[in-house]
Amino acid sequence: MPGLSAAEAEPLVFDKPGGRIVQAVLSGAVPRNAVLAFYDQTLPQLGWRRTAERVFVREGEELRLEFTGTVKSAAARAEPTTIRFTLNPR
Repeated sequence: MPGLSAAEAEPLVFDKPGGRIVQAVLSGAVPRNAVLAFYDQTLPQLGWRRTAERVFVREGEELRLEFTGTVKSAAARAEPTTIRFTLNPR
């Protein structure tokens, strides 16, 4: 998503025999609701089907989007939004 970039201290990628496990953390000065709207629109175009709030499935895999921290008030918006993407076999 434009405005998000990899959090250098966080990225982690694993593969295992039963299916891939991938975890990545992105951060940026983008409002949380804009991040959710972007991925709700973009992921289905890539074959992902939303099954729950912030959970998508495709071809035996599950993708979860998790925000770290708390929802920020208007006064605290200078702090970046951080989101963790976790892909697991289903």
